[in-house]
Amino acid sequence: MSFTLTTPRLRAARWAVVSLAAALALSACSSATSSPSASSTTATPVPVPATPALILATTTSTQDSGLLDALVPAFEKATGYQVKTVAVGTGQALTMGQQGNADVLLVHAPASEKTFMDAGYGVDRRLVAHNYFLVVGPSADPAGIGSAKTATEAFTKIAAAKATFVSRGDGSGTETKELAIWKANNITPKGQSWYVQSGQGMGATLQIASEKNGYTITDNATFIANTSKLQLTSLVQGDPSLLNIYHVISVNPVKWPKVNSVGAKAFADYVTSAAGQDLIGGFGKAKYGQALFVADAGKNEADLK
Repeated sequence: MSFTLTTPRLRAARWAVVSLAAALALSACSSATSSPSASSTTATPVPVPATPALILATTTSTQDSGLLDALVPAFEKATGYQVKTVAVGTGQALTMGQQGNADVLLVHAPASEKTFMDAGYGVDRRLVAHNYFLVVGPSADPAGIGSAKTATEAFTKIAAAKATFVSRGDGSGTETKELAIWKANNITPKGQSWYVQSGQGMGATLQIASEKNGYTITDNATFIANTSKLQLTSLVQGDPSLLNIYHVISVNPVKWPKVNSVGAKAFADYVTSAAGQDLIGGFGKAKYGQALFVADAGKNEADLK
């Protein structure tokens, strides 16, 4: 016959062991039940697209304003695409699309865009946003354009005063707008001693105008983003003719079968989605105290002001 000797000290030791085992079991049980909950909060990885590389050709104003630095990473994170951005004048961006050297375009020269679409180079052109052009110059305003009610009146004063005017001269949407204003005034500025063509983007052109104490036309987003580095002030604004509209256009895969049409559609979908429009419409508020773009997806273009 066997028996177990039990003493108060032994009973206490046994109770400690049992309590420890129970605590460990409860901890394991708690971990097991909490694991699924923890894993359920982990973000689902975005699937890698079959063709992740995407070429975006866009205007320098989207780059010089800083918008691309926010928009492109957000799109990449949401979709898994890897974007190569080429920021040039809108004319050059459209040429890239025409030659099949870009997949998707973000541009701001409506008349040129329509020509591009009519020729069959683009598909799925969508309204994205707008802002405004400004005529800017030195605060001393030697041509006296500050009193002008319209851009055409301001340009007439600049030409009459032979005041320095710096044009981008790069086939951009901004230059297209500028040349239309000169044409409306029956003025041919090219070749005039006071007319300077920078051949560069908006940020660089603003810097040259500042250094030369001259005038230029600019989109308000790039001007606001760079104003702290410039000796320029906005002198003409609010003219309805200075409306600056941006569209996204996918390059036609029928003409260029190798373009990433799926990626182009994904980009167009994103910039016109609620998330993309919130980003675009809110861009600049935190840093500059005002939005640099007005989000317009789904609106009637004729109603823009």
